Amino acid sequence: MEVPVSVPRPHLSLSRILEMNLGFLGLQFSFGLQQGNMGPIYSYLGASEGALPLLQLAGPMTGLLVQPLIGALSDRTGSKWGRRTPYFLAGALLCALGLLFMPLASSLLMAASLLWLLDAGNNITMEPYRAYVADRLDPGQRQFGFLTQSAFTGLAQMLAYLTPSLLVMAGMDRDWVDPHGIPYTVRVVFWAGAALSLGTIVWSVLRVPELPLGDADRARIAAAPKGFGAALTEIGAAIREMPIAMRKLGLMSLFQWFAFWGYWTYVTYVVARNVYGTADPASGGFHEAVLTNGQMAAFYNLVAFVAAFAMVPLVRRIGPGPVHALCLMAGGAGMLALPLVTAKAALFVPMLGIGLAWGSTMGNPYAILSNSIPPERTGVYMGIFNMMIVLPMLGFSVLMSSLDLGFVTFGFGMYEKLLAGDPRNLLSLCGACLIAAGFAVLWVREGRAPAALASPGMLHS
Repeated sequence: MEVPVSVPRPHLSLSRILEMNLGFLGLQFSFGLQQGNMGPIYSYLGASEGALPLLQLAGPMTGLLVQPLIGALSDRTGSKWGRRTPYFLAGALLCALGLLFMPLASSLLMAASLLWLLDAGNNITMEPYRAYVADRLDPGQRQFGFLTQSAFTGLAQMLAYLTPSLLVMAGMDRDWVDPHGIPYTVRVVFWAGAALSLGTIVWSVLRVPELPLGDADRARIAAAPKGFGAALTEIGAAIREMPIAMRKLGLMSLFQWFAFWGYWTYVTYVVARNVYGTADPASGGFHEAVLTNGQMAAFYNLVAFVAAFAMVPLVRRIGPGPVHALCLMAGGAGMLALPLVTAKAALFVPMLGIGLAWGSTMGNPYAILSNSIPPERTGVYMGIFNMMIVLPMLGFSVLMSSLDLGFVTFGFGMYEKLLAGDPRNLLSLCGACLIAAGFAVLWVREGRAPAALASPGMLHS
């Protein structure tokens, strides 16, 4: 029996919701590996700290270019495998190839090229996965579906960050590196990530397949123009007709993702200076800082994993907007405190706030968004929403970084000019931005629970 995506979806059990989001575990394991290791990999290969944001440009650029396009294309796909599944599988394969070859990089150019491949695969998979949840779950289960993705994000990134430390505890030498300075622990964890990313996504699409399209949906897809040109036209039209709630989320995203991108890029360098007294990527102290950052990130992702489920009743009571605002402010306080910490054990206290912010970020904004956009445009709007994520990252990279290619210099170099080349100053700026994002999300009235939106007179009318 065909079930149109425009009618109520079947109510899914907890186990089915977990299975359909299992692929997010592998996808976010890959993102965790990037966040924790790409900066150090570039440093091992000779990059300066000021050049790091531009070398990381593959993430925001592929997100900007790939996700809206894949979203629009998947909305218009009517293959026998489903609307989203072909993109899941193609992206997972590219991601696995990127993870396999990244730890073998022998130059900055090779590492940067592989990051473009890896990020393209991640982004091809990411946007349809968001749309898949909105397609597959009825509105009453969507908040739980997106918070489940948030929980898997926390679990996956916790494992990605923690695995190198576990390998060292099991006997691998922290300072055992290949001829290019990349530790062998990186090679093992990236190869494990390739298997996990591909395996979990295949499991999800086989265990919880997409709903078959109904006649009306098939007719709409058949009548819609095809190809990249039509997809670009659809993106433009969707931007012009963007729902008000989504427009308001743009300001929040600007501050939120500027802060997270800066944190991920430079937190290892803060730990290296404050706790281990070094800025030398070849030193044992820097290797230890990378492992310590992995332990910190594992802890805040554990907090995010637990918080994603714990905040469900609070979200139902007051809505995802106020909950997200509170969590972002807690994360901002954590980022402001971190540059002041000089003892390893104390590093984990600010991670409580950062974990709350991260757990909320991966669920609550999507809960607001999914109920404010038309179902037939879920894919394209999820892709456009990702533009609101990657544009702040792109802005951060261009403003903060400077990369001299000999014949031309990219970026404004504000990391050196404005922040004195000190990652601690950068992290303080990120904390202020995350608090600003918390205030911005309070402007999004659509994120309140219905009772919170109504006036006392309305409640009694």
